[in-house]
Amino acid sequence: MLRGVHTLLTSIWVVRRKKVCSVAAGSALLRDEELVKRILDAVVNAVPVPVTLKIRTGWDKQNKNAVTIAQLAEQAGIAALTVHGRTRACKFEGHAEHETVTLIKQTVNIPVIANGDITSPEIARQVLQDTGADAIMIGRAARGNPWLFQQIAHLLATGTTLPPPKSDSVKSVLLQHLEELYRFYGDLTAVRIARKHIAWYLAQAFKQPNTCLALINQAETPAEQIGRVLYAFDSLTNL
Repeated sequence: MLRGVHTLLTSIWVVRRKKVCSVAAGSALLRDEELVKRILDAVVNAVPVPVTLKIRTGWDKQNKNAVTIAQLAEQAGIAALTVHGRTRACKFEGHAEHETVTLIKQTVNIPVIANGDITSPEIARQVLQDTGADAIMIGRAARGNPWLFQQIAHLLATGTTLPPPKSDSVKSVLLQHLEELYRFYGDLTAVRIARKHIAWYLAQAFKQPNTCLALINQAETPAEQIGRVLYAFDSLTNL
């Protein structure tokens, strides 16, 4: 399994995008191809593990240079490349395009992974077929929906679709997730972090705005939070 040491050539979740780009890091690096080359060479030569890379298609729609960056990555010894189908200027707006992945696959021989707006098994299959990508990467679509990976694998293997999870399954996984959050972060921090995850799971379970969410977000302890989550599942019908 590749142990990715991701050079910062794309926006990352743990650092605010504006702060990263303001110091010419993150996706801003795409504007300086020579610097990209030096960084890739340095990282690959500095570590004993395979190095993977994730990029966007370019700085903006007028400056899409992902194919060139992919070539530099292959020359530097990058083991695999993930491409998010938006430019830096696109942020997460509009729709991701995967035509750039197709061009990159025609240019380099390293594994190429498609990323961006892959939100269903059907889209996953279509992207793989259209681009020839070696794999796909799932991001925001998996929030509150870890079943998505199984659904995609099942469709690719059998050509048939799995039904969505029942509310009882969503509740069980959510409760397990909460317990792990409490254990890892401690009660105070975890209760706050858990709020967004609860909202995502409830959206998955009920497919509609959940009237219990405001009450859940007022919980200050794990016991209160879990109690209110259970109340939400007991009170609402899975549509």
